Amino acid sequence: MFPNYEWLLLLFPLVGVIINGLFGHRLGRRLVAWIACLAVGLSFVVALSLLWAQVQLPAEAEPVKATLYRWMTVGDFTIDLTLLIDPLSVLMAVVVTGVSTVIHVYSVGYMADDKRYSRYFTFLNLFVFSMLVLVLGNNFLMMYVGWEAVGLCSYLLIGFWFERPAAADAGKKAFLVNRIGDFGFALGIMLVFATFGSLDFSTVFSQASALLPRGSELATTMTLLLFLGAVGKSAQIPLYVWLPDAMEGPTPVSALIHAATMVTAGVYMVARNHVLFERAPGAMNVVMLIGLATAFFAATMALTQYDIKRVLAYSTISQLGYMFVAVGVGAYAAGMFHLTTHAFFKALLFLGAGSVMHALSGELDIRKMGGLKDKLPTTYWTFVVGALALAGFPLFSGFFSKDEILWEAWLKAGPIVWVVGLGTAFLTAFYTFRLVFMAFWGKSRLDKKAAAHVHESPPVMTAPLVILAVFAGIAGFVGLPGGLSLIGRFLEPALTTPGVHHAAPVGSTLEWILLVVSAVVSVLGIYLAYHLYVLNPELPKKLSAQFGWLYNLLVRKYYVDEAYMEVIVKPTRELGGFLASDVDRGLIDGIVNGVGRVTAGLAPLFGGMQAGLVREYAFSILIGAAAILGYLILR
Repeated sequence: MFPNYEWLLLLFPLVGVIINGLFGHRLGRRLVAWIACLAVGLSFVVALSLLWAQVQLPAEAEPVKATLYRWMTVGDFTIDLTLLIDPLSVLMAVVVTGVSTVIHVYSVGYMADDKRYSRYFTFLNLFVFSMLVLVLGNNFLMMYVGWEAVGLCSYLLIGFWFERPAAADAGKKAFLVNRIGDFGFALGIMLVFATFGSLDFSTVFSQASALLPRGSELATTMTLLLFLGAVGKSAQIPLYVWLPDAMEGPTPVSALIHAATMVTAGVYMVARNHVLFERAPGAMNVVMLIGLATAFFAATMALTQYDIKRVLAYSTISQLGYMFVAVGVGAYAAGMFHLTTHAFFKALLFLGAGSVMHALSGELDIRKMGGLKDKLPTTYWTFVVGALALAGFPLFSGFFSKDEILWEAWLKAGPIVWVVGLGTAFLTAFYTFRLVFMAFWGKSRLDKKAAAHVHESPPVMTAPLVILAVFAGIAGFVGLPGGLSLIGRFLEPALTTPGVHHAAPVGSTLEWILLVVSAVVSVLGIYLAYHLYVLNPELPKKLSAQFGWLYNLLVRKYYVDEAYMEVIVKPTRELGGFLASDVDRGLIDGIVNGVGRVTAGLAPLFGGMQAGLVREYAFSILIGAAAILGYLILR
């Protein structure tokens, strides 16, 4: 029998939010940390038990729906707070709570001296709770509530150090850009309700074939509106611009946003609604093309960045593009596989970057690093594991998940998509190890003050790095190629659409050939970085001077932010200024104040008539009565 304690997944982090939010300032830092970490850790234990229970179920078993209470009733329309427990939601719950637990523990050391310690952990617990609502909800409304809540939490955490103008601006930017995508997502949900008369997933999906004609304008519009929400939340072209600036928040927040929460919500949403998306082949093509363009586009921008966290940020955007390529071609399990492995190695890389910053008093510029591998051995070796996984080096987790996507893209979208994806993989391997070699290898470029205080992070920060490094190294073996993917079989019941077959040839020779090609490309990318930044460290400067126009284009990130500023931000500000000064203060306030001035001007005239003498009041009544009588006689 399936366990009936699913609600504990939400309860534990919610209790952490309530206790630390209301009483954290009185409890002391140690107790605040224990409450926050224990809250998420217990949710992780529950998620693992649900995963084990899910594995024991037969493939044909129905999803478990745990109704907590009736949320609202409006006429015949009802919404229940119901948790959906199936392979897809359980996998997401394990990833979210598992990685978040490690990040919480790491934060104990990283944020040890912060003056808003309890507030930080309150927001962190709230982030996890919100993401769990998103992935466990049994209907679109619960998903939307979680969707908006993680957006709120991202605003609070990105701008956590709000006294810094850059952090405050980054938080506002993330919030405003996501409003664009969320508006489309809300419209998509409204269209779902207008079409099906329900927001319950099972009801909507069961009626999709009857009420949503394949390839119809309705199906395409509905799914593109839903996908617009994913474009904002998962930082795809053209709404990716908020994510690099999100690095202004604390580094563990960057790890949480990039690895286990928020940015992966869009991929999960498309996979969850695959029944609807498969009714709109045109929308599926859009998903695939946007993902492909974003993967390549972001990878090129990472080539010339020197901020250690921004390199990883553009890498996240690129890897999310890979995931959307997968779900766009119908390879949902491959996309979720890469989401899972990416959670481990990207959290590891961000926390490793935080460890470097901790050692160098907050330094981010890799041009001012070098020679750190002997001074920060644990950070270095765990960072290398994460880098190998991101670069798709053979047998590391990213190698299996990325190549599963490339193989599915070859089968379902053709060689051109595969070539672009492979080129992106080459760029990924290059910029990842450019980062490794510049930060950890070669001669030290530290200033004397920073060099004097270089030290390895405390165990509370290095232990999470080791744990994540283990999973970044071995997690790929749950998705072996050649039809041996355990994660694919596990997710199949939740990602299968009746009448639609997505199975790839099992054990194809071509698959193994493409796997070898991809491995060679990864090694070549790493070697090129080694050649340029270890063997010939002066060569990159010469190349940047020789190809100055291209270098400047990449350094300025294709001038996209500048274009947004000129085309959208400045005109909007000017319009706002015009409305505030000319329309609001000039016209509206002018009318209101004019009425006041006219009234004030007439006041003495009418005030003089209020003398308080009864005979004058009687005379005015007589005059009025005579005027009315005369009017009636003459009419």
